[in-house]
Amino acid sequence: MNARAAIFGLNGPVLDPGERDFFADADPWGFILFARNVNDPKQLARLCVTLRDSVGRNAPIFIDQEGGRVQRLRPPHWRNAPPAGVFGLLYEQDAEAAKEAVWINHRQLAAELAASGIDADCAPCLDLAIRGADAVIGDRAYGEDPSMIAALGRAAMDGLMAGGVAPVIKHIPGHGRADADSHFHLPRVREPIETLTRTDFAPFAALKDAPMAMTAHIVYDALDPGTPATMSETAIKYIRNEIGFGGLLMTDDLSMKALSGSFEERTRRSLQSGCDVVLHCNGDRGEMDAIAEAAPLLSDTALDRACAAESSREQAEPYDVSKGQARLERLLSRLAA
Repeated sequence: MNARAAIFGLNGPVLDPGERDFFADADPWGFILFARNVNDPKQLARLCVTLRDSVGRNAPIFIDQEGGRVQRLRPPHWRNAPPAGVFGLLYEQDAEAAKEAVWINHRQLAAELAASGIDADCAPCLDLAIRGADAVIGDRAYGEDPSMIAALGRAAMDGLMAGGVAPVIKHIPGHGRADADSHFHLPRVREPIETLTRTDFAPFAALKDAPMAMTAHIVYDALDPGTPATMSETAIKYIRNEIGFGGLLMTDDLSMKALSGSFEERTRRSLQSGCDVVLHCNGDRGEMDAIAEAAPLLSDTALDRACAAESSREQAEPYDVSKGQARLERLLSRLAA
C-alpha cells in the first residue's frame, strides 16, 4: 500500500471531477463522510464505489455514527439509534442486559453502514460524562463510571467488528472533562495525573487493543501544559507507553478551531508528535492541498498499523437485522418499566 497518511472529506453527495483528480494524485489512506454527502442508500453506495475507484484500492471509508446527536445517517432511510447515555441508564439496572443491548445496537449500525459500503465507524466514544464540563460530550458518554464505560465500549467495539466495520475509540486520552468544545476553542484539563489515570484514561487503557483511536484536541496540564495532545510528543508517548494503545492513532479533525497554525504546520506537528494519520473533514480543497503536501506516505510502523486496522474489517457473519432490532427494543423497554 502506497497511501498518504491522511483521511479526507469531500464537499457533496457526488464526487466532482476536480475532487476525483485530487484524490487520485494525493492518494489518501481513507475518506470520511458527513450528512452533506448523503441523500439515500443507493446514492451513498455509488459514492463509496467512486471514492475507492479514485484511489484504485479498497480504502477505508469512515463516518461518525454513534447514535443520538451524532449520527450522519438518519431517518427516513436509516434507523434513529439511541445515544450512549441510554445504555448507561440500562447498565445501572442490569449490566448484562446493557452490554447485550450495546452489542446489538452496534451490530445493527454495522449492518446499516456496510450495506452502503462504509466500513469504519468513529465510535465508540469512551469519554466520561463529567458534571460541570462542556456539554459537547454529554449523553454521547455512557456515564460517569470508567468501568461501566469500558464494559459498554467493549460491547460496542465487538458489535461493530462482528459486522465487518472497524471501530475508532475516541477521544483518547479523554474528552469528557474538557472545559470547552474543541470545535470552537482549545479546552484545558487541569486535574492531576493520578485522577486522570483512575478516571478519564481508564476506559482507553481497558480497550487498548482497539484497531484505531482518535486523539483529543485538548491541553492536559498533567501531560503537556503548553500543547494540545494531538500535537504533543509527550502526550502521544503517554498514550502509547502508559495507556498502552498500540493501534493506528488518527488525529481529530485538523480544521477544528482548537488548533492553530497553518495546515502544513498542523499536519507536520501532529505526525511528528507520533500520530499515524491526520484527519481533515470539511472538504476544503485549499486546506487539503496543504495537508497533502505536508503528509508523507505511510511507512514503517504507521503502515503496519494501517494494514492491521484494515484487516479488522473482516467479512461479517450472517445476521438477522429484524430479529436484532426486536431484541434491542425489548431490552430498552426495561427502562420504561
